[in-house]
Amino acid sequence: MSPDTVEEVVEEGEPVEPIGHVRVVYLGPVAPHWEVQSDYGPPEVIDQFRDRVLARLVLLPPHDPQFRRNSERVVRDAEREQLALEWVLDYGEPAEA
Repeated sequence: MSPDTVEEVVEEGEPVEPIGHVRVVYLGPVAPHWEVQSDYGPPEVIDQFRDRVLARLVLLPPHDPQFRRNSERVVRDAEREQLALEWVLDYGEPAEA
């Protein structure tokens, strides 16, 4: 059992209160594609998380097949860091009813 697995098993049954909030915003088809915004949380945790997110998504638009795998990693990373994660993928297109 790896050390990462141990952390996940310890808190598996109980919801954990987030220590911060992060919004990952798709900016459109022209690079840079992504921006990471935060409403609250420890700046050092948010900055490190932002660096990891941008490294995973820097050249990937949402329709790229690699995006799904990398976005799942971002979700797991946010859970590990106890950050509430929000995705904004519409980049100004009208919302569907």
